[in-house]
Amino acid sequence: MTPQQKRWLIRTVAVLVAGVVIFFAWQHYGLKETETGLVSGNGRIEAVEIDVAAKTAGRLKDIRVREGEFVTAGQVVALMDTEVLDAQRRQAEAQLQQAISAVATANSQIAQRHSDRAAAQAVVAQREVELKAASSHLARSTALADKGFLSPQAVEDERARVESARAALAAARAQVAAMESAIASARSQVAGAQSSAAAAQASIERIQVDIDDTALKAPRDGRVQYIVARPGEVVGAGGRILNLVDLADVYMTFFLPTAVAGRVALGTEVRIVLDAAPQYVIPASVSFVADVAQFTPKTVETASEREKLMFRVRAQLPLDLLKKHILQVKTGLPGVAYVRSDPNAAWPDRLQLKLPQ
Repeated sequence: MTPQQKRWLIRTVAVLVAGVVIFFAWQHYGLKETETGLVSGNGRIEAVEIDVAAKTAGRLKDIRVREGEFVTAGQVVALMDTEVLDAQRRQAEAQLQQAISAVATANSQIAQRHSDRAAAQAVVAQREVELKAASSHLARSTALADKGFLSPQAVEDERARVESARAALAAARAQVAAMESAIASARSQVAGAQSSAAAAQASIERIQVDIDDTALKAPRDGRVQYIVARPGEVVGAGGRILNLVDLADVYMTFFLPTAVAGRVALGTEVRIVLDAAPQYVIPASVSFVADVAQFTPKTVETASEREKLMFRVRAQLPLDLLKKHILQVKTGLPGVAYVRSDPNAAWPDRLQLKLPQ
């Protein structure tokens, strides 16, 4: 046999093998002639992706998961370095202690000013008594002077003592007013110190929140798809650390022609058969139908050309089924989605639900 004949023989065998594979695939997955009212589309299992990112800029300290690992909601998946935040918290704690000391000092000043006011009020009472006594002496001296028993000079001396007592009383009252002002000032100092303490406490709480956020947690149950950053790298605020797939939001995207997509309503029942597990038939429901064709011919002027338009459809897998088998859920698996174009059509025996135990 010549080399050319061998090449032709190899090509012929390859074509025959490909034909047999396509035939058996159609026999296994394709729609049978008797399965009227059904339409199918190829697709892959997908899931919503979630990025776990750093809230603030910093250095990545540790990664606690591996690619492909299943994680639960709230699980710590990575740690950021906290040295700078720890120093800021210590500074805020020192400022808080200073503010607390200032509050105590201002409160002691208030107590001292209250004591000073009490002493000034006692002096006022004393000066009032002295003024009253001096006024009585002046009245008696004036009466005696009118009768000629005292000289006018003595009366003038008594009047001078009354004026002196009145001036002393006014000074004492002014001292009380000064103590009232001092108390008000001390109270404002207390309020200012308390505000500083509250601000320092708020700073501590804010810094503590930032420290807590350095422990990056998985927001949902899912699987680590890939890790972006490695320990020791510096990432910016919002920088991605790793990517998760949300295994509670899994779907298959496939395509249907115009004639079928136009009749498929949201919530329509779908049956999915995966290439990796053809023994199972998985239930789903239509959650999205695109309003714009994905495959558009160059012209759509004729009916035959319009029939070539394909619309993207999403079939959502039920949440209870996903939770039951969440450790076995994997994305990227290819398969076939079947939809009833005729809602009255019955599912064939091979598409009856068959779920893993």
